[in-house]
Amino acid sequence: PSQTITGNFANVIHGLNANHLTDQVIQRSKRMILDTLGVGLLGTSTEVCQKVAQYSKIYSSDTSSTIWGHLDFRLPPLYAAFVNGVAVHSMDFDDTWHPATHPSGAILPAVIALSEAFPQKKKISGLDLLLAFNVGIEVQGRLLRFSSEARNIPKRY
Repeated sequence: PSQTITGNFANVIHGLNANHLTDQVIQRSKRMILDTLGVGLLGTSTEVCQKVAQYSKIYSSDTSSTIWGHLDFRLPPLYAAFVNGVAVHSMDFDDTWHPATHPSGAILPAVIALSEAFPQKKKISGLDLLLAFNVGIEVQGRLLRFSSEARNIPKRY
């Protein structure tokens, strides 16, 4: 083949569009998103999340995203995604698959933080958000499949 594995992987991911979202994928994605938001909102009350949020207050920018559960607290998208991701993972009830990974807790906070950062006139649609979420899930799943370390996780624990 004339193309590298990485190049092929990038082409597959780049080629995904909303037409690839079947009704079943959309319904499962909505359930995963709802579950992740619920766990994340609960996680905002944990000590670790509160410490991370407090520390992150030192960062600011002209572009900001919401910290879940705190409508008056915004951070640059990178840090908002981090704080919200910590909230999701701090409860350890977020979704998982085998071998062990927690896809939504890493992807949804980033997708939401980035979507909030778009200028008002360029806001993305709900379908765009679902596509971005599913592309993130696909990337994580494919990287997991490529990883020999991931296959060994069950044996190590």
